[in-house]
Amino acid sequence: MADLMPVRVLIVDDDALVRSGLSMMLAAFDEIDVVGAISDGTEVAAAVNTYRPQVVLMDIRMPGMDGLTATADLRRRRDPPEVVVLTTFDTDEHVRRAMQVGASGFLLKHEPPGDIARAIRRAAEGEPIFTPSVLRQVMGLAGKHGQGPGRDRALERLRRLSPGETEVAQLIADGRTNQEIGIELRMSTATVKAYVTRIFAKLGLTNRVQVAILVHESR
Repeated sequence: MADLMPVRVLIVDDDALVRSGLSMMLAAFDEIDVVGAISDGTEVAAAVNTYRPQVVLMDIRMPGMDGLTATADLRRRRDPPEVVVLTTFDTDEHVRRAMQVGASGFLLKHEPPGDIARAIRRAAEGEPIFTPSVLRQVMGLAGKHGQGPGRDRALERLRRLSPGETEVAQLIADGRTNQEIGIELRMSTATVKAYVTRIFAKLGLTNRVQVAILVHESR
């Protein structure tokens, strides 16, 4: 990745040791540039204005403004950064709310450094943020809510998609990248991106995590 510009990352976590640890860990990767590290959601708006990150690593629980509220505020901005929530998946409600407010994905704080770095790069490129452990959690969450009326509602929404869009949505739910979807369906990456944009518009969603949850709820 030496030929790529580093992804500008802002870390938001109230634990000084976590901020320091993440900063040092990510500094080992040439493709990551940690431009700032702050301790509370109330500081996010000003930090984003100052540092212009492409990706924000957002803790959930903070004393002033929690990460989910800060994420919702960020996603209402024009051309917002991608937000990746740092979580321990301690409650399903946190996962649902993060999805609803527009988080691009979820990372467990104990994921291997290489997985976190790859997830940040993929977030910056608009790709799904599903490490294997997180994908299992997302599928489990969808399974809890994808029964009876919930499954019927998900199926009804997905009927808005064309057959080609449905194929792409199914592969998004499996955690595939645009390149992998293109290979699978014999499309160019640009064509896949166009499909993804149409899927968002037709389903009234803002990111691939929301598409994945909806597809899993329908299964």
